[in-house]
Amino acid sequence: QVQLVESGGGLVQAGGSLRLSCAASGLAFSRYDMGWFRQAPEKEREFVATINWSGGSTYYADSVKGRFTISRDNAKNTVYLIMNSLKPEDTAIYYCAASDRPFAYARSDSSYGHWGQGTQVTVSS
Repeated sequence: QVQLVESGGGLVQAGGSLRLSCAASGLAFSRYDMGWFRQAPEKEREFVATINWSGGSTYYADSVKGRFTISRDNAKNTVYLIMNSLKPEDTAIYYCAASDRPFAYARSDSSYGHWGQGTQVTVSS
């Protein structure tokens, strides 16, 4: 059974930083591209960042480019999202997801077949 478990969320002041982790089990992690998405209250889920299976390619949403960094450790079956210079508009539930579709489509949530439960990130002003 595939499990993706996010951790590292919390409450932080604007300008602060957080590191999210997503531990995967039950799948051949190094064969999957991994993504982070988020959903704010009363808003649709949106793409944040993605990293391909090897870690050699990444995409970011324009809203987080230059502030967030996605990385992975295939030996630990874990993907990370380092979030710096956080803003109140970054407040959301953050989800990690795994995709075995072509990386060209990795910004679309429809490419992801496995999802975690999410971790809450709240940024106070």
